[in-house]
Amino acid sequence: MFPVFDGHNDILLRLYNAPEKRAEIWLTGEGRGHLDLPRMKQGGFAGGFFAIYIPSPHDEGIDYMQLMENPPFKLPLPALIPAPDALPVAWAMANHFLWMERASAGAFAMVRSVADIRANMAKGVISGILHMEGAEAIGPDLDALHAFHAMGLRSIGPVWSRPTVFGHGVPFAYPSGPDTGAGLTEAGKRLIRECNTLKIMVDLSHINEAGFDDVAAISDAPLVATHSNAHAVTQSSRNLTDRQLAVIAESRGMVGLNYATSFLRRDGKQSADMDWTDVLAHLDHLLDKLGEDHVGLGSDFDGATIPQGIGDVTGLPALQQAMLDHGYGEALVKKISSDNWLRLLERTWGA
Repeated sequence: MFPVFDGHNDILLRLYNAPEKRAEIWLTGEGRGHLDLPRMKQGGFAGGFFAIYIPSPHDEGIDYMQLMENPPFKLPLPALIPAPDALPVAWAMANHFLWMERASAGAFAMVRSVADIRANMAKGVISGILHMEGAEAIGPDLDALHAFHAMGLRSIGPVWSRPTVFGHGVPFAYPSGPDTGAGLTEAGKRLIRECNTLKIMVDLSHINEAGFDDVAAISDAPLVATHSNAHAVTQSSRNLTDRQLAVIAESRGMVGLNYATSFLRRDGKQSADMDWTDVLAHLDHLLDKLGEDHVGLGSDFDGATIPQGIGDVTGLPALQQAMLDHGYGEALVKKISSDNWLRLLERTWGA
């Protein structure tokens, strides 16, 4: 099968939540989660975006997973997290990412360019892009953006679903569209311009429709949603409308297919008990609206419930086989698996 370059994972959150077990989690696997170094090698995982994500304080008495198992639902959004509170968490996750490279004995490396990725793929080294899912750790003065960029940050989403000083995300809701509130703040507009200057990729997954439109009006880079699906197939607020897909296509951008069941299943449920039908329906729709050069994979491994046919990173060959059995040729499956991401990054970062 073909190597996979992936648009999104949350293993850094697993390491942050259990730092005393990080060697077991990363180097050998502790029997839980979707990712670890041995299984990534087994599944053909060539690299991807590794997310710094600031967890919200848990709301007592609210079972979010149960609410999402029984549509319709609209989960309440957590409150904004101030940058001074978020920064130590983001710093800790960045340190875990750097530790992963040191501990891997040459099997995993941070990348800052497409040349790095291609060189690693030739050597069989897994590549990691440092990404922020939500810019809570960046203050409106943007000083921390420059600090994290110097550390290796090359991709950022202005928001996760809760608000930031830069803009607003969509709630987890089904059925719902992404038109759920105001657009970017003035600080958010400055953030996008500075990301363009630094050639930091801007991720539009999680942002609401007004914010999406503001980024599209400001940014001079291709528009990217690293882990999002098609609203025409599944009416989740997290999925992209055909109008949004047309804007992304116009920019020569990219969408990575999210494996989260509640964004794949037409009924909006969390259950992993599903076949390939809805997965392939999303891929068909994305390919139809974006073209075969602008669709990739954005797993959401370690951050979502995954279809049983994939299960974890070792299920990537099964996903590729499902695409082949569906009638996608080998050249198209190879594009979706990795080639399109690398070409998108060349258009965004340069070589």
